[in-house]
Amino acid sequence: MPDRVALVTGASRGIGRAIAERLGADGAAVVVNYRSDADAAAKVVTAIERSGGQAVAAQADAGEQDELRGLFDVAEREYGGIDTVVCNVGVARFAPIAETSDEDFDTIFRTNTRGTFLALREAARRVREGGRIVVVSSGTAVTARPGSGVYGASKAAGDALVRTLAQELGPRRITVNSVLPGATDTEAFAAGLPEQARAELVARAPLGRIGRPDDIADVVGFLASDASRWITGQTIHAGGGMF
Repeated sequence: MPDRVALVTGASRGIGRAIAERLGADGAAVVVNYRSDADAAAKVVTAIERSGGQAVAAQADAGEQDELRGLFDVAEREYGGIDTVVCNVGVARFAPIAETSDEDFDTIFRTNTRGTFLALREAARRVREGGRIVVVSSGTAVTARPGSGVYGASKAAGDALVRTLAQELGPRRITVNSVLPGATDTEAFAAGLPEQARAELVARAPLGRIGRPDDIADVVGFLASDASRWITGQTIHAGGGMF
């Protein structure tokens, strides 16, 4: 059995993929969760294996309790236990509060808040002593910008759960933290960002660019390592100085 086992939800593309590949490169066996794109998840598994790591793809809607439990079952069945859980599932919809429908509100909170809660609850029950739990949040949780109110609130709720769970799991030496990315150059982000808007973001960025998935993966990799053993209950701002 591997020394360390990591479960990453929403790991078939973007930030989740970069995190899964980083944890695999760091020596963890990785359960690569996906909801619908089996081919993309298989590519992540292949990339991890080509670099000498171990990985398995597992389909589940992480917002459904029974399916989420099944992901943890996969990790325990395949690798004997779980040491690291990264909760990366999320849906982003932006609109002024006055124009946000009940359906959009329910979808955003079901996926982002309920999904985070379910993952944290299951992780609290199953992660081994000395383990690591990381939630991928959002810079919108700590900034106020038109159109991001409901999305930011759904992410901020997860950050509140992180701070409390860190207190509850401290006696087991399990750390719990959240990472708040800023604008990050994923396929989904690029598809919805006009060139002019991108240029404006770059112009405002202290480091002269927007983020890349590996920027966030490196932060998560640190929080999943022994080097972060004295950091818990924190919201780590990973926005390149933009918030």
